[in-house]
Amino acid sequence: MIGSIISSGIISPSWDNVFAVVLGMGFGFALEASGFSSSRKIIGTFFGYDFVVVKVFFTAAIVASMGLLYLNYMGLVDFSTLYIQPLFLASAIVGGIIMGVGFSMGGFCPGTSICAAAVGKLDGLAFFGGMFIGVYLFSEAFPWFEKLYYSGSQGSPMVNTVFGISPELFTFILVLAAIGMFFGASWVEKKVKKVEY
Repeated sequence: MIGSIISSGIISPSWDNVFAVVLGMGFGFALEASGFSSSRKIIGTFFGYDFVVVKVFFTAAIVASMGLLYLNYMGLVDFSTLYIQPLFLASAIVGGIIMGVGFSMGGFCPGTSICAAAVGKLDGLAFFGGMFIGVYLFSEAFPWFEKLYYSGSQGSPMVNTVFGISPELFTFILVLAAIGMFFGASWVEKKVKKVEY
C-alpha cells in the first residue's frame, strides 16, 4: 500500500527505507503483543484451545482489504500499481505442505520465529537457525528444483477475478467469513477448555 502511494508520486521514493524500518518494527511489535513469540500459543490453533493466530490474521486481512478499497476510492492507491506475487500452483502446494508440517511441529512460521528469536527464546532461535539452514540448502540445490518451482504458472490472479466478482463483494464475503470464524473459533475454544478442566 505504501509502495503504491510512493510510486504514485504522493510520497518521495527517498522514504522507502524509512517506511520499511517503521513498518517492520510495527509488525514485530504486533506479533509480540499478540503473543506470537510463544510456540504454545501458536500451536494452540492445531489443538483447538487458542485461535488467536487465526483471529489476528483474519483481522489483518479485513483491515488491509477494506483499507485498500477506501484508499482507492480516495485516489491514493491505484490497484494497477500493486504488485501481485505470481502463482506457481505446483510449488505453492508443495511449499504449503512443507511449511504446514513445519508450522505444526515447531509452532512457528518464519516471521514468528524471528520475533521469538529477537526476544531471546531458545525454541525461536533453534527454529530460525533451522530455517536459515533450509534456505541456504534450497538456494544451493535450486537447479534441481527449478522445474518444479516454476511449474503450474497461473500468472498473478486475484481471488475476486478468479471468481468473477468485484473487489467490494469479495471484501464483504471476507468480512462475513471472518465473523463466522470468530464465533466458530470461540465455540471450539470453550468446548476444548471445558474438556480440559
